[in-house]
Amino acid sequence: MTPQKVAVLGTGKIGEALLSGMLRGGWSPSRLLVTARRPERAAELRERYGVEPVPNAEAAKSADTLILTPKPQDMAALLDELTPHVPAGRLVISGAAGITTGFIEQRLPEGTPVIRVMANTPALVDEAMSVISPGVHATETHLALADEIFGGVGKTLRLPESQQDAATALSGSGPAYFFFLVEAMTDAGIQLGLPRDKAHELIVQAAVGAATMLRDSGEHPVTLRENVTSPGGTTINAIRELENHRVRAAFIDAIEAARDRSRELGA
Repeated sequence: MTPQKVAVLGTGKIGEALLSGMLRGGWSPSRLLVTARRPERAAELRERYGVEPVPNAEAAKSADTLILTPKPQDMAALLDELTPHVPAGRLVISGAAGITTGFIEQRLPEGTPVIRVMANTPALVDEAMSVISPGVHATETHLALADEIFGGVGKTLRLPESQQDAATALSGSGPAYFFFLVEAMTDAGIQLGLPRDKAHELIVQAAVGAATMLRDSGEHPVTLRENVTSPGGTTINAIRELENHRVRAAFIDAIEAARDRSRELGA
């Protein structure tokens, strides 16, 4: 099932995270190609990972699977450059937020199989969540290949493409919400008199432990929260303040805003 060669085009943060994860998973550098807009970035990738940087056109001709990871606003220009060089039947996987499979299919040769994937940056530590959606011409074999590639850097989940914008808002942007929360909690710890490094250590371990409980216990998050919330205790006082400041509503509004922006990028 594994293709002879895979090319990662537009190797930014997500592209590099995927590339490094594939190498950790046993892929040979000789079977991976990368492209980058800046020569110094290409040289950096060669030195760091031992992979061969090539022009976009060469990647399109040489690789069995193309993984496109440019900024959404750069996708149209990249496709214009690739179209004359993409052979019939070449699998194209897009990791650009908001860009639909239809947008890509219209610009590539007729019948090109396209898969849309939204991965997130925990791919750097093999804990990504990658949401996979097929285009019109993608088969189960193509989807299995996407599962194999992205499964090497975390978990994969298949969803209809109509749900990709919601998945982007929840999962693609999700790590940033978590980091934002840790930043706020660290500031609170400092304000309460803790050294920054100690506050950080306390928060990170609490987060790791809480996430592990959510993953492994099978309990609903409400149940786990209530287990910590004693009547008249410290936690219920904190929860009351969060509710008074509409933190729950703010999160919902923020995630809806991310979903809306994903739709705008696709348009």
